[in-house]
Amino acid sequence: MAYKPIESYGVIGDMHSVALVGTDGSIDWCCLPHFDSPSVFAAILDDKKGGHFQIAATHEGSRRQMYLPETNVLLTRFLSDEGVGEVIDFMPVRNHQAGSNSGRHQIVRIAHAVRGTVHFRMQCKPAFDFARQSHRLVLDERGAVFEVSGMKFALTSPFPVRGHDGAAVADFALKAGEKATFVFRQEEDTRSTDLLEAPPSGEEALENTVNYWRRWLSRGRYEGRWREMVDRSALVLKLLTFEPTGAIVAAPTCGLPEEIGGVRNWDYRYTWIRDAAFTAYAFLRLGHTEEAARFMHWLFKRVAEKEEDESEAGPLRIMYGIDGRHELPEQTLDHLEGYRGSKPVRVGNAASHQLQLDIYGELLDSVYLYDKYGVPISYDGWLQLRRMLDWVRQNWERADDGIWEVRGGRQQFVYSKMQCWVALDRGLRLALKRSLPIDLVGLRNERDRIYETIMEKGWNEDRKTFVQYFGSDALDASNLLMPLVLFISPRDPRMISTIDQTVDELVSDSLVYRYEIGKGAGDGLTGQEGTFSMCTFWLVEAMARAGRLDEARFTFEKMLTYANHLGLYAEQIGPSGEALGNFPQAFTHLGLISAAFGLNRQLAKKAG
Repeated sequence: MAYKPIESYGVIGDMHSVALVGTDGSIDWCCLPHFDSPSVFAAILDDKKGGHFQIAATHEGSRRQMYLPETNVLLTRFLSDEGVGEVIDFMPVRNHQAGSNSGRHQIVRIAHAVRGTVHFRMQCKPAFDFARQSHRLVLDERGAVFEVSGMKFALTSPFPVRGHDGAAVADFALKAGEKATFVFRQEEDTRSTDLLEAPPSGEEALENTVNYWRRWLSRGRYEGRWREMVDRSALVLKLLTFEPTGAIVAAPTCGLPEEIGGVRNWDYRYTWIRDAAFTAYAFLRLGHTEEAARFMHWLFKRVAEKEEDESEAGPLRIMYGIDGRHELPEQTLDHLEGYRGSKPVRVGNAASHQLQLDIYGELLDSVYLYDKYGVPISYDGWLQLRRMLDWVRQNWERADDGIWEVRGGRQQFVYSKMQCWVALDRGLRLALKRSLPIDLVGLRNERDRIYETIMEKGWNEDRKTFVQYFGSDALDASNLLMPLVLFISPRDPRMISTIDQTVDELVSDSLVYRYEIGKGAGDGLTGQEGTFSMCTFWLVEAMARAGRLDEARFTFEKMLTYANHLGLYAEQIGPSGEALGNFPQAFTHLGLISAAFGLNRQLAKKAG
């Protein structure tokens, strides 16, 4: 197999994990049973030994992919002179279907001949534990079982399978109208379960899954322009939600590079307080309050925990495992080649021990909005937040590692200070709205002191722009959020000038770089990276609020052309428009939702 572009994949999932399906019908990434479990298929990180599961027509021809409307059910089409074949891929959503097994994880693949006689080949070759463990293949008339370290995975097949180099392989032909269902499954408890028992009807499982996604999406309330893209982004964010706890992962992959052949290859299969708080806000805007409520429940569990060394780390870590665990030790998988030779492949994330003060503002803002649009905060919840607010009051002047998790040393980052202001501001608003006990005068004074410090030290009079950190002249796209969090008027001359400077220095064909690599704080790493898609959506919102609607709309519409064929975004975009970084990324899709809301509102005001 050869590496495919990152943007050539679709994603399916069941809110426990996902699978990436290429346009060639190959599943090249899947971790089971959970997002952060070791991989079962990882050809995207090593095309020779990573493992894959492919069902594809053997005829030469073109390939197409689409989602069944308003679902996360993926259709891959194979078109040739001999015939037209399709493969429908989905993961049944457990706990939402009558009779479903709550401990079962399944990938259902339905091959279908639409026209002519279509010859298919199925090859299932897992490579367990990031290809570190070999497995035993047991063939059966019903399919195959893969055994490894006390775990069993099974493939049910309607056609006889043969073994080849650890893979289960079948060649078969379907005439027009015929279908064949293959199921790859894992049971979390296999003590008394026959993994090769007859699978449920593929058509019934498909109907149940389609109905689930359409029912969920129908609860949304967005009716503005670009609804199709907003709906797709909402479906992506739902896929990245871990159903057992309500946690939200930043992305379902690890090791996909920010620069081909470079070292910026991170593991994003965890819950960042920042990303998840923004995602909860997106769910609230869309009307999906249940998802926001479940995340808030997970969040308050973290807030209630007390770090052993709170004087350094503060009340919160910047990220957690999806089950709430604190320790995410980083290691490199040196036996894997990495996507197109991009090494090292990292699992775990050493940034989990960084100090990033901005997370308190993002968290308090999401709590404030949930109190407003969801459920009012409880007294016990307020006591936990008040403890956090006291910590922010006492620690906001510290240098930190910043939103971009730089590994080049701590600085007095402007964005971090601004979010500390947001934390105290939203704390004040909550207390006043609900008449909650707090030192209003002390909190207000400290909030105002942060504001004036940013205006004095975070503004560069020579360049006429807010800068990355106090005393620097480097730009940072995170400052585009200032009017979005109500820190400054969107038409304040300082903000207008900052937008102009950002467009001049950090924007390439409407795409926005996070910061100037090689200038400012530095990130402690070699090499370059692509433009950061989330920042482009921030620019759209900042320009829209500043009244620059034509410019904002053109930037937004152009950004939509950088989505892949299914409307999905990776973290970054490379110089030729290629996707870079982990995929799909929650940050980008929630940014799209927010920008669509904001721009649509401003356009409606202008028209009305």
